[in-house]
Amino acid sequence: MDRAEHDRIPEIALDWHRAGQGAVLATVIETWGSAPRPVGSQLAVSGAGEMMGSVSGGCVEGAVVEEAGAALADGKSRVLTFGVSDDDAFAVGLACGGQIRVLVEPVGSVLPEEMLSDIVMARAGRLPVAYVVHLDGSARRLEPREGGFAERFRSDKSGVEGDEFVHIHNPPLRMIVVGAVHIAQALLPMARACGYDPVLIDPREAFGSDARFPGEVISHDWPDEAMAAVGLDQRTAVVTLTHDPKLDDPAIVAALRSDVFYLGCLGSTRTHAKRVARLEEAGFSATEIARIHAPVGADIGAKSPAEIAVSIMAEITQVLRRGA
Repeated sequence: MDRAEHDRIPEIALDWHRAGQGAVLATVIETWGSAPRPVGSQLAVSGAGEMMGSVSGGCVEGAVVEEAGAALADGKSRVLTFGVSDDDAFAVGLACGGQIRVLVEPVGSVLPEEMLSDIVMARAGRLPVAYVVHLDGSARRLEPREGGFAERFRSDKSGVEGDEFVHIHNPPLRMIVVGAVHIAQALLPMARACGYDPVLIDPREAFGSDARFPGEVISHDWPDEAMAAVGLDQRTAVVTLTHDPKLDDPAIVAALRSDVFYLGCLGSTRTHAKRVARLEEAGFSATEIARIHAPVGADIGAKSPAEIAVSIMAEITQVLRRGA
């Protein structure tokens, strides 16, 4: 799915630069106390003073825009430190103040257009990439997920390491749900609230209907075909809910042959034992089969469809953030 406009800050900065307007990227690199915006938040500023994004709740944007204009004029980066007073913090909905540091980089003179273009292309291709910049502005580079920041990629955590700032650009999270059942009706809105782009797959059109799932992305293709069309990667979770091997098994096989970070399957212990036997017969190893979370969901005693959806969302979050 396309990124929301507020999340297209590097793309917008690149467009402004290529249009000849000039562009500056301002990035929150450190926070203390009750900072309005997390590390990694970005504000793009054009040479005409246009803004997109934010680095605070509105309390320091004016000063950042001024510094952005100065950075365009002198072609130099700078690191700004701001203290947010308790009064200003209260105005933007915080209980108390804090401090933030903001890295300001003019595109072209400091942040090379080619490097920013590589970031934008990686984001468009759902390829994780880390932008690593020395805080004195002397050097910058890009590193893939397989580089030295695996933990930061897994936890979506940008931050300062020594004399460098590491900005993690991860693809948006996706959840593929196979089976348009009652649990799915509760799970898809929860997934969206947690930042996932959910896709529902069920070839049974009476189940996967707009009436039962208003506003959802629904595929009526066979699961393995639908998943191939969507694409599977390290930022994708797959949940199968049909109880029907004819539907679940093709999805499970496709997920096991990919690098999705989570695969969970509904069904009792007995149902899963039969599933394991089928997968073994299909040639999957014990290590591969062990990737499956079954019965799906955290063991919280869930009973209703909504409670089971909560347990699934909790387990997916735990795997994403803790790798367990």
